[in-house]
Amino acid sequence: MDDAWSMLLIIMESGGWYAPVLFILFHVFRQFVFIPPAVVCIAGGLMFGVVLGIVYSLLGLSGASILFYFLMRQIPEMMNKLSRLKKRLVGRFRNLNVPQVALLRLVPVIHYQLLSFCLYERKSSFKDFMFASFLANIPFVIFYTIFGEYIGEFGSLTGLFLMIIFLLLAYLLREKITFIKWHEFFDRTT
Repeated sequence: MDDAWSMLLIIMESGGWYAPVLFILFHVFRQFVFIPPAVVCIAGGLMFGVVLGIVYSLLGLSGASILFYFLMRQIPEMMNKLSRLKKRLVGRFRNLNVPQVALLRLVPVIHYQLLSFCLYERKSSFKDFMFASFLANIPFVIFYTIFGEYIGEFGSLTGLFLMIIFLLLAYLLREKITFIKWHEFFDRTT
């Protein structure tokens, strides 16, 4: 495994100016090959250093958010599937706000695209969605780029403790008021 990382680092270091471009494009299209974004952020920190890894990962995740936004508009089946998943996991009348999404993205077992869909439902205009997505990505990118190489050294108890803290903070940051429209409350189809 160390030989593979060494080879990848040598290729990226000798890649010149197109290595960051390839990394950003890989961030954008990694969702189609089912690679978690945390793994790519960790790799960015190892390959480019902390500062450039954060910048390139933020650019890549912003590109992935743009692609996600336009795919939601073009593929209604994907939107329906994520909507059903959100209703089942989050609740029918619950919406996650930006700080909650930012904290929940730090938990590696929570579906990244589901959280993007929660932002999409809340912020339907492109500008608002991109701003909310950028803000929600900042803690995620910083955490996994800086502390990425140490996460593998955490014990299972430490990892469980961090996940419980993140989930507790996400619960405490929730909206305290839920507005339910009259016709949705008395909907007989569900």
